[in-house]
Amino acid sequence: MNSEFESRSLQVSESVRSCLPNNSHSSTNHASSVRVFVVVEGTNDIKFLKRISAILHTSNATLPNLARWEQQGKLIFVPTGGDLLSWSDRRAPLHKPEFHICDREMAPETELRQKAAVCVNRRPDCRAVLTNKRSIENYLHPRALVEAGGPELLIDDFDSVPEQVARQRFAASEPDTTWECLSRRSRKRCCYYAKRWLNTSAVERMTPELLAARDPDGEVVSWLESIHELATSGC
Repeated sequence: MNSEFESRSLQVSESVRSCLPNNSHSSTNHASSVRVFVVVEGTNDIKFLKRISAILHTSNATLPNLARWEQQGKLIFVPTGGDLLSWSDRRAPLHKPEFHICDREMAPETELRQKAAVCVNRRPDCRAVLTNKRSIENYLHPRALVEAGGPELLIDDFDSVPEQVARQRFAASEPDTTWECLSRRSRKRCCYYAKRWLNTSAVERMTPELLAARDPDGEVVSWLESIHELATSGC
């Protein structure tokens, strides 16, 4: 195991452990109240899901408000750090329902994610889906970006939206320097900040109508319905 992955795995383990009280008796009680683990790639996915579920819940109360469920101890988010296959069965001894959401990304990465999803879906009370679009940011509507103070973009299903935003921001701030002149590290940092903005400020400008326009098949709603079903199946 390389040191970077080991460090990331420890951070993820700590994030799950920190959700539980310290003494063993209360930990058992708390663990029994957790109804579902929602497994995602990173913290930006959590930001997106909390915000979009709260927005959708206001117009459809049957859909769970995931931020509220987390506060109530019904749900625990688990960010895997991108190591999807290793985390496909890591929580199996807990015997709790799990819902995994994986960005589809692009080949050959897509095939690896499909393998991880197959492993999860073999387990009882566990489901995994790959987004039909490249990543979770592709479900954002261009109008939400503009209303959040961002650039006007044409968003298709397989563009890297964080990179699009990062490029336009950089061009506006540094008109005499091209994006290609930046180091790989600098480009990655710009995309990181763009991704964080997309999954917070931009999502907060979404409405059920804007989501329906970008997601006519109702994928995001189906994720929330699945989480609700898994969480209530054993009640």
